Amino acid sequence: MLSFLLAFLLALAPAKAPAAGPLEPCKIFGSVYLETDPARRGYCFGTVYVEPEEAFADVLVFKEQNKLFADKPGLWADAPARDFADYVLLVVTDRSRADFSMHYTTVRSFAGCRQ
Repeated sequence: MLSFLLAFLLALAPAKAPAAGPLEPCKIFGSVYLETDPARRGYCFGTVYVEPEEAFADVLVFKEQNKLFADKPGLWADAPARDFADYVLLVVTDRSRADFSMHYTTVRSFAGCRQ
């Protein structure tokens, strides 16, 4: 009877999500959705600042047209919706509030981490 009661209580208890580690922008690749609504910050993997200058960016990003080719860090394919993305990142306008900064590059071989 006691084991049945404990099993019942465990079934009712919500599962704890594992603690997320620090954000590593050098490991982000694949389909990425850039969220602009700050109210949805809780649904995002992290925050990013789009740097206008290449020299100050942490990650150089090349936009791939096909998700299958976005297989290395810095190669991102735009996701059509948040639900279809591998990563959802919130775009912030203040660099000090971002986890990392990125800059779009037009040369595929330049894409990647600069840290």
